[in-house]
Amino acid sequence: MTYDLIIIGAGPAGVSAAVYAARQKMKLLVISREMGGQIGKKTVDIENYPGFDKISGPDLIKTFEKQLETNGVEIVYDEVIKIEKIDNNFIIGTELGEKYESLAVIVATGADPRPLEAQGEKEFIGKGVSYCSLCDGPIFRNKTVVVVGGGNSGIETALFLSNYVSKIYVLEFGKVLKADQENQELLAKTGKAEIITNAKVLKIEGDTFVKSLTYQDLVANKEVKLDVDGVFIEIGNLPATAFVKDLVDFSERDEIVTDLETYATRTPGLFAAGDCNKGKYKQIVAAAGEGAKAMLASYEYLLKIKK
Repeated sequence: MTYDLIIIGAGPAGVSAAVYAARQKMKLLVISREMGGQIGKKTVDIENYPGFDKISGPDLIKTFEKQLETNGVEIVYDEVIKIEKIDNNFIIGTELGEKYESLAVIVATGADPRPLEAQGEKEFIGKGVSYCSLCDGPIFRNKTVVVVGGGNSGIETALFLSNYVSKIYVLEFGKVLKADQENQELLAKTGKAEIITNAKVLKIEGDTFVKSLTYQDLVANKEVKLDVDGVFIEIGNLPATAFVKDLVDFSERDEIVTDLETYATRTPGLFAAGDCNKGKYKQIVAAAGEGAKAMLASYEYLLKIKK
């Protein structure tokens, strides 16, 4: 069977595109590793999404699932590893060995956590090193942890962890935190956080579990060792775009380059939306908007090729 449109990814961009496509009665398939993307892994409370004063990441994902179900959207939980275009059709291969065919594709795969590349990081993943406070936070009840990253994601992670841990160090490479002032003030009110700027993480050490983190004080030019039980890394994300490398152009950060009006790539019929795209602002609401626009552009494309 050949679908009109296959959407790869079920984060805010993919879900938005799917809802719009379903309302156009398109022959549609969504392929995704999971529902919600980074919302389920990294976001605790969302307070800047229209329609909600505050909603947790998991609760927002539930609304996504319900809306897709209501609209009769077909979803396959699998990972796309390759896309080819033969004549006017896209052939999509997955990790489970399946192949799907469509006339148009929207890539909405978001981004994966960016690693520190510090000594000991890989060795202690799952043994004290985490990229998901929502998943692992409760494990560190009454313990001392480090959050690496002073942007909004880092401070929001620290806020969430303050519900469990006894002390939090927040390490920021730059001279000042990049997080919104409101988030900084909320964290200060917990009384559990110590902010350390001008800090470059050098190594993470332990035995069967993390015991310490050493950073370089970039002002004093000396090494400082912190005794900690866990390390949460929040220094940004890397676009999940390798599977589409032969069909698109990339930015210097491996983001997909698209037309800013239609979100079309250099390959006709292939569109991209959300955090996998080139762009400065990575926000849930922005991704949802891009998903809607990409779907509308794909619908216009389909009308043309079907004629």
